[in-house]
Amino acid sequence: MRTAIFSLLFIGAASALQAQAPAPDIKWGPAPPFFPKGAEFAVLQGDPSKDGEYTVRLKMPAGYMIAPHFHPTDENVTVISGAFRLGMGDVEDTTRTMTLKSGGFVTAGATMHHYARAVEPSVVQVHGMGPFAITYVNAKDDPRNGSTGY
Repeated sequence: MRTAIFSLLFIGAASALQAQAPAPDIKWGPAPPFFPKGAEFAVLQGDPSKDGEYTVRLKMPAGYMIAPHFHPTDENVTVISGAFRLGMGDVEDTTRTMTLKSGGFVTAGATMHHYARAVEPSVVQVHGMGPFAITYVNAKDDPRNGSTGY
């Protein structure tokens, strides 16, 4: 009986906390030009272009690909929704990727070459220490150089 009462109290308290915590007002816009077209981007915390902590989200359609690239700082990625494949290396190899689903987390260490593909419509959250920068392994894959995507 005590266990049942405790469980009900715990569930009630958790529900009350969720009801009191409003969902953040996320303002989506086009992703920055260092991402291929077709994704949306939102800044939740900080300024990713400057020194300091930042948190951003990237909303991608199914099949959206980010070609092999790396960052000067650690990139911490949490999958908010959907399914997202991540692989390490200089060339996309679908036999050597991990699929992360909602709640999945991974850290790509500074200068680690990696690539990603949204298996289905997906939202990922990225946080770390800025400035956030992306360098493509192959310059031809960089959308800033006129590439239309991988």
